[in-house]
Amino acid sequence: MKKPNTLCFLFVSFVCLSSYSNHQALAYIDEGLKQCLIRNSQNQTASIFNDIYTPDNSSFVSVLQYPIKNTRFNSSDTPKPFSVITPKEEAEVQAVILCAAELNLRVRIRSGGHDYEGLSYTNPKKGDHSPFLVLDLINFNNVAVDSVEKTAWVGSGATVGELYYRISEKSKSLGFPAGVCHSIGVGGHFSGGGYGMMLRKHGLSADHVVDARLVDAKGNILDRKSMGEDLFWAIRGGGGNTFGVVLSWKVQLIDVPETVTTFNIVRTLEQNATNIVHKWQSIAPNLPQELFIRIIAIGQKPQNTVQAIFNSLYLGPADTLLKILQQSFPELGATRQDLREMSWIESVLNIDGFPNGTHPKALLGTIVNNGKPYYFKGKSDYVKTPIPVEGLEGVWDFLKENNSGLIIMSPYGGIMEEISESAIPFPHRAGNLYKIQYVMSWSEAGKKAYESHMSWIRRLFHYYTPFVSKSPREAYVNYRDLDIGRNSMGNLTYGAQSKNWGVKYFKSNFERLVRVKTQVDPQNFFRNEQSIPPRSHIVN
Repeated sequence: MKKPNTLCFLFVSFVCLSSYSNHQALAYIDEGLKQCLIRNSQNQTASIFNDIYTPDNSSFVSVLQYPIKNTRFNSSDTPKPFSVITPKEEAEVQAVILCAAELNLRVRIRSGGHDYEGLSYTNPKKGDHSPFLVLDLINFNNVAVDSVEKTAWVGSGATVGELYYRISEKSKSLGFPAGVCHSIGVGGHFSGGGYGMMLRKHGLSADHVVDARLVDAKGNILDRKSMGEDLFWAIRGGGGNTFGVVLSWKVQLIDVPETVTTFNIVRTLEQNATNIVHKWQSIAPNLPQELFIRIIAIGQKPQNTVQAIFNSLYLGPADTLLKILQQSFPELGATRQDLREMSWIESVLNIDGFPNGTHPKALLGTIVNNGKPYYFKGKSDYVKTPIPVEGLEGVWDFLKENNSGLIIMSPYGGIMEEISESAIPFPHRAGNLYKIQYVMSWSEAGKKAYESHMSWIRRLFHYYTPFVSKSPREAYVNYRDLDIGRNSMGNLTYGAQSKNWGVKYFKSNFERLVRVKTQVDPQNFFRNEQSIPPRSHIVN
């Protein structure tokens, strides 16, 4: 049986670097960048040059590939940056932005490597070999916890695992609501909203951001006061690489109980999984907000069945949880033996799939792949009315067809019903029963495997059309999906954004995001294939 943390380990990869055909042109650009950095580095010239990696540097391949989790963007023909820059100081970031703007160079900002479409480190448009550099924030990983104030400053290059661990060092009664997979980079996670197992009690990561430090398109370093509330609103869920380089975030920590409880109950189709999942749809969003029960559904061969894994965190003791389950969800058939009490930091390790007894320091590590490639594609949906039994049975047929795919269903309700959908750019609040994440991974190289697995997830996504949100069909921006930005010919579109992906990620908040972008970055310096455009770049 695959463990519930399967998704985390789908992102491991091995990179194969291609050579540049326009080496002389890139060398010219590189020299121009270096000369500009000398002028703009504020007496830090020697330092910043130690942080620049070009293809003729022996460390270039390892620096480029280290955070990348999706082999789909590590093929020999994947466009590579002409330079990867890993600054250590804020002034270095300022210099890079100023020089890239002066030289009209495209910058892609990376903070982790879990980017679903590789937008933070490559160019997904076929045939586009225009030069770009990667600004990698891996060295901006400091986490400073104030257990008295119950806040933390966390660098965008830190992982959520590092944040969790540093909190646990200072306090056993504080935590933070963020992702399950410990190697997720904070910068991208917070920029898109960020959610985890405490979603129903405490909302999103971005709901708890109270300040930030950002480098804008003019090279200015701004905090909440100097950037203003409109820009501060936009960076908390409006998507990464859009409004500036967020260097660090100040977050409000949350209180966690001394004892929490987890369970991991598996039910197959032969154990009435279909009816249990059908019942879950109505029950899970209405349980006490301290209780989060998600479902991970996977196919299992050769048994030709489906496993529904009920994976849960309850912010309280096991005996209380058992009473709730017996009263509200008896169909699950949970027993006291299914429930495990532990501390909050132990629950983080447990739900992420670490073996029992693992020291929290393991959260400081990253995912390694042992040289094995993993290709990955993800999509998302929101469900507002329960899917009928017949609809679920059709889903099981897909999972039995290809057991490399899985579906993760995460319940809403709780505090998500109470927070306005315009509080931050993330709009998916009241009225949602649960969110679906579709996942397909494979390890076979080649066009045939690619087309087969991509076809599977696209067919599954199409199958769900009658059962999910409509007008718009909503999607989660952190599960980037370039399919919803393609035209009928299959090509990426850079105009008419509001008709394609903008309103699906942000609903009515898209218009406000466009207004902010137009004000703070009218030249669209910070951009990727699905970043917020300024008004002048939208084709009506």
